[in-house]
Amino acid sequence: MLNTILLQDQAGWANIVMIVVLIAIFYFFMIRPQQKKQNQIKKFREGIKVGDRVVTAGGIYGKVRSIEDTTFSLEISKDVRITIDKGSVYPSAQQASEDAAQGEKK
Repeated sequence: MLNTILLQDQAGWANIVMIVVLIAIFYFFMIRPQQKKQNQIKKFREGIKVGDRVVTAGGIYGKVRSIEDTTFSLEISKDVRITIDKGSVYPSAQQASEDAAQGEKK
């Protein structure tokens, strides 16, 4: 009877260890990369300056013409400007490739 209790206790610990391992796997393969990506986007948005090329969440490409507290003015075509929220811009593919090339030079 004592052996049965000890075996059940060991099985309980094995289950707890397995749950902890699964949580660690989820953290390192799902949560952590997402946090890194969010931090990169936040850093990009804070570093935007006039003349940078960006893409909006809706897929509109443009060049930043002016920056205000919570909005950007984007030039999407010659003499066509729109005002968008700062939270809806992402680096364009061209801007991302330029940043990667600069990172390799450093």
